[in-house]
Amino acid sequence: MITLTENAATKVNSLQQENGEGGKLLRIFVESGGCSGFQYGMSFDEQKDGDKVLQSAGVSFLMDDASLAYMEGSEIDFDDGLNGKGFEIRNPKAGSTCGCGKSFS
Repeated sequence: MITLTENAATKVNSLQQENGEGGKLLRIFVESGGCSGFQYGMSFDEQKDGDKVLQSAGVSFLMDDASLAYMEGSEIDFDDGLNGKGFEIRNPKAGSTCGCGKSFS
């Protein structure tokens, strides 16, 4: 299960409206790269074969099986405060994370 906090859900809904992405869902994914081996990514996309459609805090989002396996149990928050980093992913499966918070191993 992937959990979005209320702050993250509010930001996703806001971005969807601002960018005219009403017909697309948020895609959350993991790809090779970053300074720790893997990095997180998010974009608005259409559903593809093999995608899982998940829901949290009223937001439906897409994930492929491989990304879901790396991120199972994660919580996604959004922090826009003075020292906020934007979207923050708390992943219990990550052995280590980079200072940027966007890559892990």
